[in-house]
Amino acid sequence: MKDNKNIIKTIDEYISQFPAEIQEKLQSLRNVIKESAPDAEEKISYQMPTFTLCGKNLVHFAAHKNHIGFYPRDTGISAFESKLTEYKWSKGAVQFPYNKPLPFNLISEIVKFRVSENIKEAESKLKKRKKQKEETY
Repeated sequence: MKDNKNIIKTIDEYISQFPAEIQEKLQSLRNVIKESAPDAEEKISYQMPTFTLCGKNLVHFAAHKNHIGFYPRDTGISAFESKLTEYKWSKGAVQFPYNKPLPFNLISEIVKFRVSENIKEAESKLKKRKKQKEETY
C-alpha cells in the first residue's frame, strides 16, 4: 500500500494503491456489491470504500495485510453467523483471507439483506415524520 498522506477521494483511487492481484479482488468485491445493491451510491468513509443507500451506510470494505475486511454492520454479521464459520469475524466485520476465493454468493446475500434493512429503516423514518406532521396539525 502506498503512503496514505494523500486523502483518498474515490473507490478507484483506493483500489489503485494496491498491487494488481489485490486490486482484482477489491474490484470483484466492488462489482458484487454494485450488482446486489444497484441503487446504492459509492463514497469513501473512514478512508474505506463505502456504499450507501437511503442516506445511510450499507457496507464498507478495506484491504489489509492478509485479508479483505468486509463491514456490513453488526446486523449483517449476526444474520449470517452460521455461514461465516470458516472466516474470522467479529460483531460488525468479517475477514476474507487473500489465499481463499471471495465468497461472492455469501457477500451478495449479506448485501441484499443490508439493502432491505436500509429500506425498512428509511420507510419507518418516513412514517414517523408523516405521523408527527399529522399530529402538529
